[in-house]
Amino acid sequence: MRTDYHVHMAETGDLSVDYLRTYIEKAKQEGIEELGISEHAYFFQETRDILSNEWVENRRTLDFKTYQQMFDEANEAGLPIKMGIEMDYMPGKEKEMKAFIDAHPFDYVIGSVHWIDEWGIDLAIFREEYEKRDLKEVYRQYFDRVVTLAESGLFDFVGHIDVIKVFGYRPDDREFLLKQYERAADALAKTGTCIEISTAGLRKPVGEMYPDPDLLRICKEKGIGIVLCSDAHKPDHLGYAYEDAIDFARSVGYDEVHVFTQREARVEKID
Repeated sequence: MRTDYHVHMAETGDLSVDYLRTYIEKAKQEGIEELGISEHAYFFQETRDILSNEWVENRRTLDFKTYQQMFDEANEAGLPIKMGIEMDYMPGKEKEMKAFIDAHPFDYVIGSVHWIDEWGIDLAIFREEYEKRDLKEVYRQYFDRVVTLAESGLFDFVGHIDVIKVFGYRPDDREFLLKQYERAADALAKTGTCIEISTAGLRKPVGEMYPDPDLLRICKEKGIGIVLCSDAHKPDHLGYAYEDAIDFARSVGYDEVHVFTQREARVEKID
C-alpha cells in the first residue's frame, strides 16, 4: 500500500474542497491509496495555549471549525481523505495538547519537534544559531524532546524524527549520535509510536531523507512501525521520490507500513 499522511494545504492555498481535489488528483496520479491532510496545529486559534511566539502568531490565522468543515464537505462529496494534525511537541504542555487532540475526531496525530525553547530549529531565519551553539548540546536537547514526545503517548507517529539535521549541521562524534538514536527509539518502542520515512529532506539543504539510515535501522531492530510521507506543502510535492522511500525502507528490512483510521492502526504490505 502507498500512503502519504504528512500533507499541508494552508500555506499555499485555502482549506476548501476545490483545492483539496487538486491534492487528491495528484495522489491518484502517484498511485497513493491512503492520503491524509495534517495541517500545522499552530495555525489554529485553539492552540495558543500550547505554542505562542511572534513567528507563530504572525501565522495563526485559522479556526478549527474551518478545517473540520473541509473534511465534512469532502466526506459528503465522497472524497477519500484522512483528517490528521501535525502538533509541535512542547515539553510541559502535555495536558493542553491532550485536550486539543481529544476534542477533535482525528484519524491520526503527528508529533514533531520544531522548537527548542524560542529557537525554531528548521527555520531559515534562525539557521545562524547552529554556528553559535555546541552541536552536541543542540542534539542532546533535541532528542530530549523526541524522547518525552514518545513517552507522552499522545502521538501516532513522529514527523521527520531527525529534522535537527535540516541544514547539515551534525556533531562529528558518531557514537554520540548513535546514543541519541538509541534512546529515542527505546522510548518510541515502549509506547508503540511509529516514525515516518519522509522524502522532504531531499528538498532541504541537508539533501537526504529523514531519518538517518542508522536511526531507521535501529527503529527496525526495535520493532517500530513506519509511515511513508512527503511532507507536501503543495500538490506537486505529493509522491516526491516515493520509490526512493520504498527502497530506503526495504534496505533495513521493512516490508510493511502503518495506516490509520480514527487513531487505530493497521498494517499493510508495501507495494
